[in-house]
Amino acid sequence: MLFSQLAEVFERLEATSKRLEMFEILSEFFKKVSKEEADKIVYLCEEQLLPPFKGLEIGMAEKMVERAIAKVSNKSPEDITRLYKKLGDLGLVAKEVLAKKRPTLFQSKAPTISEVYNTLMKIAQTTGEGSIERKIIELTGLLTRVSAGEAKFIVRFVLGSLRLGIGDPTIMDSLSKAITGDRMKLRTDIERAYNLCSDLGLVARVLLEKGERGLKQFKVQVGSPIRMALAERLPSAQEIIKKIGKCAVETKYDGLRLQVHKQGDKIEIFSRNQERMTHMFPDIIQGIKKQVKAKSAILEGEAVAFNEETGEFFPFQVTITRKRKYEIEERAKEAPLVLFTFDLLYVNGKDLTQKPYEERTKMLAKIIGKGFTIRTAEKIITENPKELEQFFEENIERGTEGIIAKRLDSPYQAGARNFNWIKLKRSYRGELQDTIDVVIVGYFKGRGLRARFGIGALLGAVYDEKTDSFKTICKIGSGLSEEKWVEIRKLLDKLKVGHKPARVDSEIKADVWCQPRYVFTVMADEITLSPLHTAGKSKEKAGFALRFPRIQGWIRDKKPEDATTVKEIEKLFKMQKRVEAKTLGG
Repeated sequence: MLFSQLAEVFERLEATSKRLEMFEILSEFFKKVSKEEADKIVYLCEEQLLPPFKGLEIGMAEKMVERAIAKVSNKSPEDITRLYKKLGDLGLVAKEVLAKKRPTLFQSKAPTISEVYNTLMKIAQTTGEGSIERKIIELTGLLTRVSAGEAKFIVRFVLGSLRLGIGDPTIMDSLSKAITGDRMKLRTDIERAYNLCSDLGLVARVLLEKGERGLKQFKVQVGSPIRMALAERLPSAQEIIKKIGKCAVETKYDGLRLQVHKQGDKIEIFSRNQERMTHMFPDIIQGIKKQVKAKSAILEGEAVAFNEETGEFFPFQVTITRKRKYEIEERAKEAPLVLFTFDLLYVNGKDLTQKPYEERTKMLAKIIGKGFTIRTAEKIITENPKELEQFFEENIERGTEGIIAKRLDSPYQAGARNFNWIKLKRSYRGELQDTIDVVIVGYFKGRGLRARFGIGALLGAVYDEKTDSFKTICKIGSGLSEEKWVEIRKLLDKLKVGHKPARVDSEIKADVWCQPRYVFTVMADEITLSPLHTAGKSKEKAGFALRFPRIQGWIRDKKPEDATTVKEIEKLFKMQKRVEAKTLGG
């Protein structure tokens, strides 16, 4: 299939502001896709060359791309820079300067989707001395073979600003409908396979090659991260015990959640977002090699900077400094990490995800040897609300986030959020002080002192799982320094689009719309009802809004779909009302 056909699909997706239309466009296109190209097309739709855990980046800065556009258009780099300043989008620059190319110049050698993908892979894999020039030459050669419209999307892809706004759920629904005519018939099997391998391109290829039978053959594999299980929330120890009865109650550490894969002496570490982070944690790697007594294993834990002298946990702000590319060894010495492990998903060739929690954690304890770095999470097993409450209070005093209760007989449900795991944090004990993870879908231009930044407030949304859309819940105007306001505007401008994105449901009109990508943690005083915001809104009832929201920290390591959901907001609102009722009553 020619790349021009995919570019036409991208053009239609970019033009629509209707999510269902986006779904129909994709499902019709997937009907025509060959099994050899299925994975490549899915990756391109996801705006990546390989899944995040492969750790592959194209590695081309804007100036490099400007030089490639200049070469293919016979213009000076200065001309390209001036036009870029005017249009604000190098994709549009490429389209404009190449628009006068006659079809006869590229028609006979128009590239296929596979040829474009393979060239982009070659660019990404080009490293070492002289790699900058070689990358520019490869991109220039590719741009000479395509039309102006195709060039727009190639340039945007290279710069990580394709701006299509396609979510994985939309791709999964589209694949199901393309194969069966029903968006839901294969959805569960597709999602299960994806949760086990974190590679939607691979799932698509297997689906087209082997059908439904191929999906059911997906198994846990060391080296392919499993999408992490998530917890629900309840407001009290009494309600937790009432919901799940006798349970394990673990300390909820305020650190970095990691999934560690061990195959002999080869160790890989992945984030909650399935990104490879192995190089950032040399101390944890050494700890795994020394302390984990298994040939192969997949385990999960929370990495926390720990002060052995005082027995205290460092604040999350210290832990997060370990997530960097440089000065890693120095930071490891200054703030050594402890990985508090809490689950074992695979060991010595055996998939444990369907085993009960109690059995998995007993096996985990057996394979962890003595040492500083790798430990098992502290926990108690109880069916007594008072014991749970006391354990919770002890953890709060130590500076942790709280506790997480787990059903003893529960399997590990990859990618799922349910009441097998229930978290209880300090914030549920009174007025809403819990944090909410929101996705930024647009911004408003600044006034007064903020005018010089060109940005004054952010439009925040939460995720609606039912509709695979983002629904607004707040305007955020505080919590960032002047430098960070400037930085976030630059980041959002790379994602800006000319109309409200198809997956965004908003009755408020932002000055600048952007595709959902960046997730921030927001603190708010309470959840209120709002006629303006769409989170939880229906014909019968008003939506929800956050009162006095302010940003905590910086961009989270989360996908937009991993933000707080509308369902969670509804539950938090009900918890808040119950607390208010108890306070008024007594």
